[in-house]
Amino acid sequence: MEKDPVKIFQEYGGQLRMSEAIESGFTRYMFYKLRDDEIIEQISRGVYRLADLPPISNPDLVTVALRCPNSVVCLISALSFHEITTQIPHKISIAIPRDSHPPSLEYPPLDIHRIINHAYQAGIKEHQIDGIPVKVYSPEKTLVDCFKFRNKVGKDVVLEALKLYKARKKFNHRKILEYAKICRVDKIMLPYLEALI
Repeated sequence: MEKDPVKIFQEYGGQLRMSEAIESGFTRYMFYKLRDDEIIEQISRGVYRLADLPPISNPDLVTVALRCPNSVVCLISALSFHEITTQIPHKISIAIPRDSHPPSLEYPPLDIHRIINHAYQAGIKEHQIDGIPVKVYSPEKTLVDCFKFRNKVGKDVVLEALKLYKARKKFNHRKILEYAKICRVDKIMLPYLEALI
């Protein structure tokens, strides 16, 4: 007996890549018929969702998580996610392991950072956005990365983020220093952290 295509979508949280759909028994014809009948909608190249789901709260981060599963949201995008910046990101900043191929995505625009493996793996937290797991660096790791890339991000942005972090989050001096050592910016960060204590 043929499985209901809508039920297959529901089993995947309402969103599917075309490749996953085909593995689940869809034909391309069935897939395009669902799209043409407006039962599903395309949210990115090769990624579809049920049309009657509530609007995606953060479509750019969801698209990046679905299309670039080994990427981690970082820098300004992560500061924005954690609400410790007044900056509005114009690109999604992502970190990928240094030895991996950079993803190619038409939209949203990406700012890709290839990071050495032990620094890439430190501080990854998974957040559910509309049922999709999205990897974002913790606020502490994000601050450290911003110090590391301060010439690119802007020192004023980094210092503002540090002040907002102290005001809005539970200040974790130890965790920041732990990540700072991993990323080799502990000597640069220490005076700024001591000034805030």
